[in-house]
Amino acid sequence: MAAESRRKSGKVAAKATAKRAKAKPAQRVKAQPKSLARKAAQPKLLAGGNPQIAKGEGDAPVQAYIAAMPGWKRDLGRRLDALIVGAVPAVHKAVKWNSPFYGVEGEGWFLSLHCFTRYVKVAFFRGASLRPVPPGTSKQQDVRYLDIHEDDEFDAAQFTRWVKQASRLPGERL
Repeated sequence: MAAESRRKSGKVAAKATAKRAKAKPAQRVKAQPKSLARKAAQPKLLAGGNPQIAKGEGDAPVQAYIAAMPGWKRDLGRRLDALIVGAVPAVHKAVKWNSPFYGVEGEGWFLSLHCFTRYVKVAFFRGASLRPVPPGTSKQQDVRYLDIHEDDEFDAAQFTRWVKQASRLPGERL
């Protein structure tokens, strides 16, 4: 009797297994483990710790880039973004080439940010026309850079003046 009961329960289990195997793929989808879901939500960091963010227009991709900036650079990114928005309230934002860009709608881009291992680089596309001229030179005649390291004293007032000046100059059409 016990052997017959085991055979019946084995048949029932086999039928249940066969039934699950015939189920449509959508019915057999397993939930993704939480650790994998978190990994997928975190952007990959490229060389130098620069976040890999999908190209996009508007504030959302720029905020995603800033949120993905590693360590002390994230706070700096938030501060730079706030200063830029404060200086140019109608600023147009986008992420291109894994870097946030800031511009004036219809006028082009005047500034971008980029993370490197030891600093954040701010590129002023018409920086040679700013007064005083930002300290970092470029192979391109008009471009000037401001490299901000973790322990640097950051002159927010000067940065804001540069942003205001840059926003009034013809921008880059990229």
